Amino acid sequence: MGGPNSLGGQSRERGGNLSPYDVIKGRFQIGPSELSFSFSPHVMAQQATAGRRYLRAFVSGFFVAVPVTVTVLDRLAYVARVEGASMQPFLNPEGRLDCDVVLLNRWSVRNYEVQRGDIVSLMSPKNPQQKIIKRVIGLEGDFIRTLGYKNRYVRVPDGHFWIEGDHHGHSLDSNSFGPVAVGLLHGRASHIIWPPNRWQRIKPSLPANRGPLVTEEEEG
Repeated sequence: MGGPNSLGGQSRERGGNLSPYDVIKGRFQIGPSELSFSFSPHVMAQQATAGRRYLRAFVSGFFVAVPVTVTVLDRLAYVARVEGASMQPFLNPEGRLDCDVVLLNRWSVRNYEVQRGDIVSLMSPKNPQQKIIKRVIGLEGDFIRTLGYKNRYVRVPDGHFWIEGDHHGHSLDSNSFGPVAVGLLHGRASHIIWPPNRWQRIKPSLPANRGPLVTEEEEG
């Protein structure tokens, strides 16, 4: 009825009983054709060596690629959750249970250039291990009317900016520690990405009655 390679019933393998020599050399017959398998100790050792070499290459490539990927992402942008009430009502609107998650653009501030009204992330002047998020109120050379600082008016020195939280009285900012060095700048918040119903692009904007003072020279 059916030949040795047919499906159904019982197929037969040609070759009958294999000798120990045939098993070691891996030679036997299935149907009309003869197949060879390299199971000799020498070949198996070579295959094991090649396998270990490929594994080492993969592992080393993985650990090289991961830091590169992390470095690229860290240089371009990253996401961060905003905690606390210092930026209310713009971030973490009062009464919300979920914290806003923002996209922080690092590439745009690589030269430490920001605009008035930008929301930025920076290292705290009081605690280098902590990052804070505030709004830029004034740039170097601007005259600022402070809110509770030791001096009523401050000229922002070169290489510094003036930052504040939107929720005055609930924010530790330049009104507490003065102008901040631009070298502490870490990123600019470009979007709110979570929760989904809060998704929006963040545009530079100054709160009412905040910002640099307009001098007579500028008016003239």
